Amino acid sequence: MLRDAYPYFLANKAVQANTDLEVTDKYTGKVATRVAQADAKTILAAIDAAVRSQAALRKFRPYQRKAVLEHCVKRFKERFDELAHALCIEAGKPIKDSRGEVSRLIDTFQVGAEEAVRIGGEVLDLEISARARGYRGFWKRVPIGPCSLISPFNFPLNLAAHKIAPAIAAGCPWVMKPASRTPIGAIIIGEILAETDLPEGAFSVLPCHRDGADLFTTDERFKLLSFTGSPGVGWDLKARAGKKKVVLELGGNAGCIVDEDQGHRLDHVAERLVFGAFYQSGQSCISVQRILIHRSLYAALKEKLVARVSALVHGDPRNEDTFIGPMISEGEAKRLHGWIEAARAAGANILCGGTREGAMLRATLIEGADKSLDVACQEAFGPVALIEPFDDFEAALERVDDSMFGLQAGIFTDSMSRAMHAWDVLDVGGVVIGDVPSWRVDNMPYGGVKDSGLGREGVRYAIEDMTEIRMFVVKDPN
Repeated sequence: MLRDAYPYFLANKAVQANTDLEVTDKYTGKVATRVAQADAKTILAAIDAAVRSQAALRKFRPYQRKAVLEHCVKRFKERFDELAHALCIEAGKPIKDSRGEVSRLIDTFQVGAEEAVRIGGEVLDLEISARARGYRGFWKRVPIGPCSLISPFNFPLNLAAHKIAPAIAAGCPWVMKPASRTPIGAIIIGEILAETDLPEGAFSVLPCHRDGADLFTTDERFKLLSFTGSPGVGWDLKARAGKKKVVLELGGNAGCIVDEDQGHRLDHVAERLVFGAFYQSGQSCISVQRILIHRSLYAALKEKLVARVSALVHGDPRNEDTFIGPMISEGEAKRLHGWIEAARAAGANILCGGTREGAMLRATLIEGADKSLDVACQEAFGPVALIEPFDDFEAALERVDDSMFGLQAGIFTDSMSRAMHAWDVLDVGGVVIGDVPSWRVDNMPYGGVKDSGLGREGVRYAIEDMTEIRMFVVKDPN
């Protein structure tokens, strides 16, 4: 059960300053708990503390940072059920998906612990010409400085982890703004970090509304802004971020190709496509949105997809059998339902689903949607997928790339040459062969191009963004 109220964390310490932020049960719509909400004065105090802590963090050795992250892993395991339950309530995430996210939280911090003692450097041979004779070079990575971290509502634990774990591993102080709709997971992470010996001021977790959080973007004492969320917000933040480094993990409308050689495994392909399109109600930036099926398989796979999507269990995310829970809000459900109705009015065929009750939108499969429609060219971010046939593999690749987004793509094919060609030509951050683009493991570089963002997550790759290279040159006097 959730507690009646939760604090925010200011400079490593829990502060129950107020109970101004209401967190709702996304299935019932009722207030589930209340959270302390930070104001501008508090955010400034957190930044001040982060700046002061940097000197102590420089002396906080890699093995100590590793120990902090390992402590978190241990405590996450001990509080596994609590974390999963909180996620189920605050995000409306089906309980099985919630448990999966807690597992990924653990994985991410474990990878962080391992990477904390792997941040090395390189010896450079500088003697590339006669003028450099006798010079030797070395470089190492040093913490970039205080980091501003803004996490989204859809993965309140794992996407917070992908910012927090590398920051700790790199030795950077940080201030996090979790999504105001789903702040509890980040607060519990803060509770566990408060049990460690991180230097005072090394971290703060401050829920606040977007309109009161401008300091997370504009304060010049932050040396990096890491934001995960919608493209419109992300690019606006980048424009206002000033001189700091900016990492953006934004949206997508992922395409997935089913090649003509997949007839022998259509049941498996259908199972994976349904999972990729509709897990956690489609509220994932790498959710399968556009499915391109070779014409020779189209009718058979369409039938299988319709049957599976129609059979998905919708309802209370607490129930073990539930696959589709509510969207994050009724407003978001109304938006996407409007896109579906617009597609219907334009002549698209709604194969199943398409109805809404409050924040619950039934899993929807559409064919014949024009590529100019919002449901086809924008990020749906809900339980909707489109299917269309193709005849030529090269044309299918072009269709996947015909998007303002470029996060990940998936291709079901047995042809290595086609797989490698897709990897060469698709303008996306990742190409997944033999599975859906929704697949991710937490040590891989993850991110996109075009409107999908800048930079890469994955602990090792985030550490690269959170550190600077410092050069050391020695002249041999002999």
